[in-house]
Amino acid sequence: MNGMLELLTSWGSAVLHLLIQPYYYIAILFIAVYYRRQVALERKLIHVKLHSWGRETWRTVWSGLVMGLAVSLAAVALGISLTGTAVACIWVVSLVLMLFRVRYLCFAYSIGLLGVVQFILSFFPDTLQGGPAGTVAAALRGMDIPALLVLAALLHLAEALLARWQGAGLATPLFLKGKRGKVVGGYQLQAFWPLPLFLLIPSGAGIGDLPWQPLLGGGLGVVSLPVIIGFSEMTQGLLPGRKAARTAGRLLLYSSVLLCLSLLAAWWSPLTVLAALAAVLLHEGLGWYSALEERSLSPVFVHPPAGRKVLAVLQGSPAQELGILPGEILLKVNGVLLTEAAQLHEALRMNPAFCKLEVQNREGESKYLQRAIYDGDHHQLGIILVPEPDESVTAEAKPSSIFSIIAMKTGQGRRSRPSGGLGRAKGAAADGKQESAGV
Repeated sequence: MNGMLELLTSWGSAVLHLLIQPYYYIAILFIAVYYRRQVALERKLIHVKLHSWGRETWRTVWSGLVMGLAVSLAAVALGISLTGTAVACIWVVSLVLMLFRVRYLCFAYSIGLLGVVQFILSFFPDTLQGGPAGTVAAALRGMDIPALLVLAALLHLAEALLARWQGAGLATPLFLKGKRGKVVGGYQLQAFWPLPLFLLIPSGAGIGDLPWQPLLGGGLGVVSLPVIIGFSEMTQGLLPGRKAARTAGRLLLYSSVLLCLSLLAAWWSPLTVLAALAAVLLHEGLGWYSALEERSLSPVFVHPPAGRKVLAVLQGSPAQELGILPGEILLKVNGVLLTEAAQLHEALRMNPAFCKLEVQNREGESKYLQRAIYDGDHHQLGIILVPEPDESVTAEAKPSSIFSIIAMKTGQGRRSRPSGGLGRAKGAAADGKQESAGV
């Protein structure tokens, strides 16, 4: 009973420490800035705002909090432990990796690299014994890498669940340059979650034993470790929901393999460096395989000869009320067969109080929809169409950097039109701007 009371007291102290240290707030600030950048990209590409950066930040914070507590309970039950100095080492490595690519802000990369460094230091036991460098080296030598790799596996299991749960809802529609130089529609699925973790202090550090026998040997006492988990995908060949499901499935497989290797390393220490390398290389393999899969798929979001394909639908719009979904095709509006984007607005003007639609669903079947048009409704139902092949504004299909996120650079650029091409210029609005993609 006293042991449990002491553990709860230590947990409360760790919560207070989490609230006063900067790492958790850095994570939340980074996520808020990232979502502001995504909203800016939406405004520049499709001229409407699909997401709210404040709402998305809050959603990732509370869901990260719930998942962080679940992972912490599993980590405490297993006995995964960490020192305060090791917490600083992990965050320093994470921040350095983030400078190269944002997707490297991953616990598996940090722990994997620290495991490799620990393996190298094992060949030089008499070096770096004094000063700040000696303190860091001692912390690295004392880190329980197999246990932390088990934690990395648990975090990727949490990431898989969150990607399956929220991934499709966080997707941002993009105009991208296709394989043949023409502009196609696509989606970026990129999300981050801040997780507050609470881990045990290593046993034998002048503290008591746990009331139960942990698998990985932590002692009585808790230290806080805020981390960021997330995933980043871009697709032209799959609907966002299907892409999120595939990503979640692969993350689940990765976490299972890493968990098995890490538990084996905890049982037989020579496998530690193999598990550390697998944490990094298998994670890179996921990205490589996803990119290879995308190159083998034909673009989904391109216009057919007859009809205009839907890229996205605004929340709360008439189109959403009618049940129109991304990937469906608007065939006719008020009896007018659509072959150009500008025809949609013209067809809606034929009857400003009512509209009749013929829509081809994803299975190729036609459905007939109708709705009254009220004051205040979006002037073109709240549908975002797939871009025209000669669209002038596109997003760059390359990984985001931390500098571009902080500077609010959207990665949006312009491409020259072929000579004589009318394209979307024919749909110029009365104020001199091109017909918006957000219809």
